[in-house]
Amino acid sequence: MSQDRIKKLLYEGEGISVEFKECRNKLNKTVFESICAFLNRNGGDLLLGVNDKGNITGIAPEAVEQVKKELVTALNNPQKLNPPCYLMPEDWVIEEKRIIRLFVPESSQVHRCNGKIYDRNEDGDFDITSNTNLVTALYIRKQTAYSENRIYPYVSMKDLRPDLVSKARKLAVNQRPGHPWASMSDMELLQSAQLFQRDYQSGKEGFTLAAVLLLGDDQVILSVLPHHRTDALLRRENIDRYDDRDDIRTNLIESYDRLMAFVAKHLPDKFFLEKDQRISLRDHIFREVAANILIHREFLNPYPAKFIIETHRLFAENSNKPHGQGLINPANFSPFPKNPVIARFFKEIGLADELGSGVRNLFKYCRHYSGGGVPVLVEEDIFKCIVPLTPEATEQVTEQVTEQVTEQVTEQVTEQVTEQVTEQVEKSEKIIEFCKSSKSTSEIMDFLGLKHREHFRATILQPLLEQGLLKPTIPDKPTSSKQKYYSTKEKK
Repeated sequence: MSQDRIKKLLYEGEGISVEFKECRNKLNKTVFESICAFLNRNGGDLLLGVNDKGNITGIAPEAVEQVKKELVTALNNPQKLNPPCYLMPEDWVIEEKRIIRLFVPESSQVHRCNGKIYDRNEDGDFDITSNTNLVTALYIRKQTAYSENRIYPYVSMKDLRPDLVSKARKLAVNQRPGHPWASMSDMELLQSAQLFQRDYQSGKEGFTLAAVLLLGDDQVILSVLPHHRTDALLRRENIDRYDDRDDIRTNLIESYDRLMAFVAKHLPDKFFLEKDQRISLRDHIFREVAANILIHREFLNPYPAKFIIETHRLFAENSNKPHGQGLINPANFSPFPKNPVIARFFKEIGLADELGSGVRNLFKYCRHYSGGGVPVLVEEDIFKCIVPLTPEATEQVTEQVTEQVTEQVTEQVTEQVTEQVTEQVEKSEKIIEFCKSSKSTSEIMDFLGLKHREHFRATILQPLLEQGLLKPTIPDKPTSSKQKYYSTKEKK
């Protein structure tokens, strides 16, 4: 996220995925309702220190850190937000004033704030707790969109491994003394982790695919997903086949352990000091790669995950539900959880970091490990992660991947862009004709049959204003609620 992107959000104003809250010295009481609504709908950006009109009011500099701390603490408190959510607020200085930006991804779960379910539309957040139809529709949408929520009513506790549940409990307590899981029974722990759910469409309830993959017996996992496997290969001498192999067909926790053992067997751990303390560069880098191909995979896709160590690089790939296409830039990307329940479970037991921080750590430590090399991440139907192991590998890896992405995407993008440009021109012509007399944003959107205000302002209205084809009636107050627009043809 850049300052330009934040300024664009301020200009475009509030919408289904953007919300402003004034916050001078403490959090606005409705902040968590908006976060809950974003999680339940399509996600979005929350800007604190900004009023409803998009004017920056700012947060008191001495209060910024306390506001961030209170925000993170409350998001991790199931009494406030259930299930809890792990988000990282960012503070920015815009127009010499401090604001906080919080990106909230869409969740695979239905969240409650203070016991109430909130959803979102163009007008803001609304409580749907008592509306049975809307709540049911929300649950159905979540279970349909995220395969990790698929329910298997005939899977029982005896199909899950109690030793893995105990291991997860111990790891969570080691990460955070006093962790709630410490005093829970096995069933309470599984329910707390959202691994036991109810299908509001069929009325069935039971353990989910996430529960089976995380804690299931191997036979149960392969019965549910016969294609489930992660193929770890070493290719240095015999590049046509392999020098060593681990065909991993087990639960995700032990899959992670086996991938890290494979790395330890075949890759060196270079000496590195961080703040006068030695850390394992190898573990910091490849735990991110291993965790990524395990927790951000589309498990219903039979494409096997691959983890291949070669002479100059490590190459990993897994099936994916992409959110965007092409190379990932760590300085300007919005993290999106593919399996939020599994990702949260991995974070609780210390096998993964906060959403988004893993990518930044990968880039940070890879430079030291490979002598200046940087990893390459490609977001497509098959997600690819390439970590150079030597300096000379970086340029070659980047060139190869860029060429592959270009060849695969160019034809598709060209066709899409042509269609979009044609549609855009037609809409622009209609708007210019319609606005011979001044019209408001809502009137123009109604005329075109559009619903998403944010998309309309960014992709249709703003270009017309920049080209001088439309002009505002109140140019000094671009965000005025009384703002209208007129065609310049009318004024000539």
